[in-house]
Amino acid sequence: MNNKKINTILFDFDGTLIDTNDIIIESFQHTFMTVLGEEKPVDEIIKTFGEPLWVTMEKMLDIDPNEAIRIYRSYHNQKFEDLIKIFPGMLELVKELFERGYKLGIVTSRLRNTTFIGLRKFDLEKYFSFVLTADDTDKHKPDPTAIHIVLEKLNSTPEEAIMIGDSKFDIMCANNAGVKSILVGWAISLSEEEKEGIYKPTYIAEKAEDILTILD
Repeated sequence: MNNKKINTILFDFDGTLIDTNDIIIESFQHTFMTVLGEEKPVDEIIKTFGEPLWVTMEKMLDIDPNEAIRIYRSYHNQKFEDLIKIFPGMLELVKELFERGYKLGIVTSRLRNTTFIGLRKFDLEKYFSFVLTADDTDKHKPDPTAIHIVLEKLNSTPEEAIMIGDSKFDIMCANNAGVKSILVGWAISLSEEEKEGIYKPTYIAEKAEDILTILD
């Protein structure tokens, strides 16, 4: 890819940088067991990956979403740091991009507290010039506002940026913001058909090292 103008890399957090799949699924199942007395199929949970928690709870449970979120977060916050992992090659990728002089940002629908717990656990915080979380805006992916905020903070334009994500919400957000996108191949929330182009990512990276090749 001849991307001489690309100087800004935006990362999603969950499912892209950090493997939070297990803790998210466990937290949902704990919530369903508490409210319904039974779990839901894992596939139903995975399909919600990337959307704001309030939206998911309103859609999946017939109780006040705020109460469902309280149950979810009580469990989630207790277990979060112990259960998360970093995806293979992502620490090395972020460090390499930083050393090459790219401006790095994060655009996530996760709350600030657990986002920074994850970044600090893997010594990632120092590489990112700006981190936007669900606490920083009430307009979430696929609305382009979050990307626009980060680009403004980084003094970058859409033409200079590329978004790396694992969900349809990341790719749609990038498309809506006029930003190129890279869909990571380890995304579990998308079917093979969806990965192959229904949401129209600019590129697909099967492993972290592929992202450097795309940017070269």
